[in-house]
Amino acid sequence: MTIIDWPAPERPRERLLANGPGVLSDAELLALFLGSGSKGLDAVATARRLLAHHGPLRRLLDRPASELMQLPGLGPAHSCTLVAGLELARRHLAAQLREGDALASCPQVAGRYLQQLLRGRANEVFVGLFLDNQHRLLACEELFQGTVNGAVIHPREVVRRALALNAAAMIISHNHPSGDPTPSQADRDVTCQLTASLALVDVRLLDHIVIGEGPPVSFAEQGWMNPPTNSAGGPIS
Repeated sequence: MTIIDWPAPERPRERLLANGPGVLSDAELLALFLGSGSKGLDAVATARRLLAHHGPLRRLLDRPASELMQLPGLGPAHSCTLVAGLELARRHLAAQLREGDALASCPQVAGRYLQQLLRGRANEVFVGLFLDNQHRLLACEELFQGTVNGAVIHPREVVRRALALNAAAMIISHNHPSGDPTPSQADRDVTCQLTASLALVDVRLLDHIVIGEGPPVSFAEQGWMNPPTNSAGGPIS
């Protein structure tokens, strides 16, 4: 029996149209991208087999197209469809960041975008979101790359890019390839250094978001974005 032979209320497409995508399982969502099954299996059964042997979903979709196309039930066409779907999601989130009140009305938008961008990377990557004076996204740039254990951050280079882009504010982010998003003391130190360096050129550092497994860790939400201090211990005006 193929999916078209299933009762209409049980078919993934009809269920999505009737109740929204949230009611579908991972396998059903994946099946909609596949469109068809393989080797006597319908699309849902093929998706379940992929998730059972190569999942869960995030681990499966973190693979590049060149790896996806080697998996049973996929191939060049299906692999490109999946990778393109993820890129559309990233661009949709980036478009939200370009709206004037996106970060003010929903600070989690930046975290979701950075999750899509950084989670699953094998090495540590340091990213800067450069914002205008209305906190709209001017540019997102990968500034530094490191090893599985860390990356060397040069505040001078961050300041130079902020000035070149005429940014008024920034959000910085990096991933922890280990999967544990708990910020290290080095993460806290570089945040203080960048806050002070950027303040000298009137650029505000709004947040530092650490990406790992599970929810991102936001320095701003934790109350760790303190103003830079001068040598006497007072705030820099």
